[in-house]
Parts: sequence; C-alpha cells; structure tokens
Amino acid sequence: MKVVIQRVSEASVTIEKQIKGEIDHGYMILLGIEHNDQEEDISWLVNKIKNLRVFGDEDGKMNKSIKDVAGSILLISQFTLHASTKKGNRPSFIKAARPERAIPLYESFIAALINEEINVETGEFGGDMKVSLVNDGPVTIIIDSKNKL
Repeated sequence: MKVVIQRVSEASVTIEKQIKGEIDHGYMILLGIEHNDQEEDISWLVNKIKNLRVFGDEDGKMNKSIKDVAGSILLISQFTLHASTKKGNRPSFIKAARPERAIPLYESFIAALINEEINVETGEFGGDMKVSLVNDGPVTIIIDSKNKL
C-alpha cells in the first residue's frame, strides 16, 4: 500500500458536481492498493498516519499529530499511485489491485482510521472525482508499506 499524505487547511471531493466529502484542517490522503497488500499493511500505515507529527506546536515546530490537533482525513482511492513508467510512455497499472481485492481493503482502511477516532470523509472507489485542496505548508509525505523494514 502506498499513501500520499498532504497536510491541508481544507479539502473536498466532488462527484458529478456534488460534494461527496469535505474537511477543514487535516490530511488529504491518496491511497493506492497493490494486488499483494494485506491487512497488516493497513495496521502499519494507520499507525504511521495517526502518529505522524507534521502539525505545528506552540513554537511553530512540526511536533503534533492529527489527533493532537483534532484534524480530519479526506481519503481518496488512487490506483494510479502504482503506475509503472519503466517502458514506453503509457503507464502500466499491473501492480494495482483489481476492485474485488482493493475494495475490501479500502473499506478496511477507512474502518481502521475511524476506529482510531479520526473523522474520515471519502470519495467513491473507482469514481470520476474532482479533488480540491489547499496544501498547508506545503507538506506532502509519501509512505509505502513495502518500505516498513
């Protein structure tokens, strides 16, 4: 599993001109799921996300977590995070999980974040989404569960 985390002052996702999810401060997270990802990847990533200290403290240092600042998460499924561009100019998505594998993991990821008492808004898996955000900082961090060792 791979996530792109952006610290935001606001973010929203629109589907067919209707806002599906919207947050104030927190994270906008793009989640890419590979065909060989497991539940353990979810546990590891959620632990990283909830404890990541990238929000400013009283001295302006990145020292607070999303829970410390009562932030929210806008989670967007993003199979293109697993694009391979090694050959040619057309990306290959062969590593990305098929929907029958990815959807249960995506839903489990959402449930794991909610279980940590984090407010979560989402897009629609496989939907044609328009994502808007104001990146705060900017702060953008990429975490891949394949690099946990």
